[in-house]
Amino acid sequence: MKKAPKPKAKTSHDPRLSLHLRRVRKEHALENAEDYVEAISDLILNTGEARAIDLSKQLGLSHVTVGSTLRRLKREGLVSFEPYRSIFLTDKGSKLAEESRHRHQLVLAFLRHLGVPDAIAQADAEGLEHHVSKETLAAFKRVLKK
Repeated sequence: MKKAPKPKAKTSHDPRLSLHLRRVRKEHALENAEDYVEAISDLILNTGEARAIDLSKQLGLSHVTVGSTLRRLKREGLVSFEPYRSIFLTDKGSKLAEESRHRHQLVLAFLRHLGVPDAIAQADAEGLEHHVSKETLAAFKRVLKK
């Protein structure tokens, strides 16, 4: 009696899954960029300069991670810097930081309006600001104006 052949492992992939993963990676990269440019902007506003070591402390990340991300942001035209010097936002980086800050403040104000305790609202706004749609932000504004 012959044994039935073992089914072959599927080697093909679902192109929809691949598209989804690329989109998710792109969104995470944008979220990461928004956090960095906002932190750089805050450091410049509060201390007059942004240095990698300060950014590392503020974001709670290693200097290696910060350095790698800064090089990517430089390639994307969001920051400029030289080794061991201050970090500067380009016009594109400043615009992204301002948009991110605006979304953050709006989400935070909305959560506070709902009665969410401040510490929780701060933490939640940090995550939500990256994922909320323009339509939802507009609805938040309408509610807050009432």
